[in-house]
Amino acid sequence: MKSELQIKAATRATRTYLQHCYHTKPFKVADISGGRTDTLHLVMMTASPGILDGDAYDIHVSLQEDASLHLYTQSYQRIFNMEHGASQRFHVTMERGSSLYYLPHPAVPHERSVFKNTGRIELAEDCRLLWGEIITCGRKLSGEVFRCEHFQNILEIYKNNRLVFKDVTVLQPGLVPPGSLGQWEGYTHQASLLWHDEKVGMVAMGEVLHGYLSAEENITGGVSLTASGALLLRVLGHGGEQLYELFRKIALLTGEERKL
Repeated sequence: MKSELQIKAATRATRTYLQHCYHTKPFKVADISGGRTDTLHLVMMTASPGILDGDAYDIHVSLQEDASLHLYTQSYQRIFNMEHGASQRFHVTMERGSSLYYLPHPAVPHERSVFKNTGRIELAEDCRLLWGEIITCGRKLSGEVFRCEHFQNILEIYKNNRLVFKDVTVLQPGLVPPGSLGQWEGYTHQASLLWHDEKVGMVAMGEVLHGYLSAEENITGGVSLTASGALLLRVLGHGGEQLYELFRKIALLTGEERKL
């Protein structure tokens, strides 16, 4: 099934509002802002149990100048077994001074699943971006560990039409065992968090993030400063919920994240 979701956020005075929203099945969008904040809080919902064979999701998010959007997901993204494969494209455009926080629930690639996810984010000046991704080994509690056929995730970030960051993750357990040396090395979950903010001292915040990692048990991770001045946090662990909550704690550093 080909499905499309369009979200456009704009500002009125100091408050961000949903200027335009269009979606086809199985997508839905819920506004949970509640009038208590100037930031727009939206949940991307779906009536489907997960991503099925032949699905092609096309998601577009556009933020006008000074707009601030927190985008949440409904639940874990289950990627079911397939014959041909499925895909998702996530395209974001951010005008000057806009902010986007996207901390989705973990992706769960099931046995024999084939999935390709491509994200493209276009930044203007003075934008703030917090973008998270968590990948699991599959249905771990059912004994289904690293049995997907192919999982690929590509993230590209452009600033003023110039590529400033690119990250590629590929899982092909049949060719390269993820648990081997130089891969996930015994861990079953991987999380990545990119933090771009030109108004915050990223070097100092990197030390703060190191402190957050040190306080967590049964994980290993690190923080890097990218060529564009953003922070990249990479973590390996054994539980999706732990990594998801770690990202929520980090988001609280911005002063805008709130508990649902």
